[in-house]
Amino acid sequence: MGYLEGFAVTFKKWGEGVTTKEYRAGKTNRKGEISDKDQKAPKPPRAHGRHVLNRYEDGMEKCIGCELCAGVCPAKCIYVRGAENDPEDPKSPGERFGFVYEINYLRCIHCDLCVEACPTEAITESKLFEFSFLNREDAIYTKNELLVGDDGLPQHLPWEDWRPGEDEHTSGWMRATAPAGKASYENSAAWSGELGYGVRAPEVGQDNPEDQVVEAVEADLDAHGAHEHGAHEHGAHEQGGHH
Repeated sequence: MGYLEGFAVTFKKWGEGVTTKEYRAGKTNRKGEISDKDQKAPKPPRAHGRHVLNRYEDGMEKCIGCELCAGVCPAKCIYVRGAENDPEDPKSPGERFGFVYEINYLRCIHCDLCVEACPTEAITESKLFEFSFLNREDAIYTKNELLVGDDGLPQHLPWEDWRPGEDEHTSGWMRATAPAGKASYENSAAWSGELGYGVRAPEVGQDNPEDQVVEAVEADLDAHGAHEHGAHEHGAHEQGGHH
């Protein structure tokens, strides 16, 4: 298509008005039922969305202000400053806590490296990916917005479209059994308890491709060894018959 034909499409659409469509509007599900106009398609269990700062089950903050998440972030969108805990009123179980925590979502690429780097499982990503900002200030989430409430649930800000299940099975839940991990971690709860959720159920059904390769090589070696052993016995038998 030449550039003139491209302009023709532009001018054709010029006067048609708004073309935004609602989610799954007018479509039917497998049962033949018409779905609601604002119904969203289910998200993958490993979807990366808006971050949350978690608490332990006793309400203490998990973040210790170590700044490892900020150091590993390839987009340089995280800013953290730690402070010493007040012995009379500690915020976290350790000596330090996250005094300042900011994420600039104009830069964030949701790579989840911050979750991988966190030694205390403080930061995870929910499945919420729809949050619009009217100004740049709103795009910079501070600790006040990121830290879960006293019930352990993420805060719902006015410009966020939360749906049921978007705070369940967060990115941290699957870390131990990710493809880069070990398949032996399957069915093993490797995540500390969280306020509002307790100890999340372990992820299942993740086979490590590297383990599969090792198993295949070992099987080939066993088969090759059995073949060599059989050939050796056959040669010894032939030699004995010759004598």
